[in-house]
Amino acid sequence: MKTTLSLVVLVLAAAVFDPPVEKETKNMKPKQELLVDFGSPEIEPWQAVNDVVMGGISRSGLTRTGDGTVVFAGDVSLENNGGFASVRTSIGKTDLSSYGGMVVRARGDGKRYRLRLRTDDRFDGIAYQANFDTVLDEWREVRLPFESFAPIYRGRTPRNAPPLDTGKISQIGLMIADKQEGRFRLEIAWIGVYSAPTRED
Repeated sequence: MKTTLSLVVLVLAAAVFDPPVEKETKNMKPKQELLVDFGSPEIEPWQAVNDVVMGGISRSGLTRTGDGTVVFAGDVSLENNGGFASVRTSIGKTDLSSYGGMVVRARGDGKRYRLRLRTDDRFDGIAYQANFDTVLDEWREVRLPFESFAPIYRGRTPRNAPPLDTGKISQIGLMIADKQEGRFRLEIAWIGVYSAPTRED
């Protein structure tokens, strides 16, 4: 009788102290939407912007593969005070304010890259960037919350820069910097956005 009573008490205790958060998150599922699908037959042109604009000699480009992906690749040189390579594209004025951040499906070379966003169509001006690391030859889906995007202008953090206005994203770019000298290669399947998890019925 005492053993049976103990089991009943344990069952009741487990029911009372079962964390409600787990119950709420069991059926939670984040939503994603693609902004740039490199598997599409046609994609918008991407422009290379390397440190040659400041006297450097780094080079890069974006090329399509036969597998529905693109490769951002090139060579970073630290000569002539250089040290970065980048590509960018225009997506038109796009309202992403209902989403939580950006998501990139990519396979890298173990180096660190930056996803960059701009709120206008100008060549120069403030960009907002977030870093992400890669694992050699491993496909990963990297999520970058909008709160992690920091303003940058010509390699420096501008004073009194406004926070990223996610309601008017106009350009998306990729960059490698941080004095990572030498050849690099980043393969990308798509770039999108994700929302906060929503309950799945």
